[in-house]
Amino acid sequence: MSLSLSSLKNIRSLRAQARNMATEDLAEILAKLKIVVSERREETQITAAEAREKAEKLAMYRELLLEDGISPAELSQSGKVAGKIKTKRAPRPAKYKYTDVNNEVRFWTGQGRTPKPVQQAIEQGRVLDDFLI
Repeated sequence: MSLSLSSLKNIRSLRAQARNMATEDLAEILAKLKIVVSERREETQITAAEAREKAEKLAMYRELLLEDGISPAELSQSGKVAGKIKTKRAPRPAKYKYTDVNNEVRFWTGQGRTPKPVQQAIEQGRVLDDFLI
């Protein structure tokens, strides 16, 4: 909350600010605040009425479904469309072969971060094609 709004909520701050203002200005501010408050109350009432109306419609539809012998769970299941099943793609074949720091032979597909031993060898003058399988 901004400093000006927090000072509006504090009665002492309001009194201190009001001392330097004319009564007509304070009356104008009060009238505008009343308008803002009434607008917010109307918005809240409209939102509550819409929520009530939606709940009533849902209850009515639920009753209609139950009268016809359909449970709401069946209705939600029937709406599911059998879509494309995602399958995990096969791992990519290795393109490069290198020896790591522990003298173990490792393989790399060529995608992602370059392994450190390969990177170090390239920095020393070797070519990536030297590691091809």
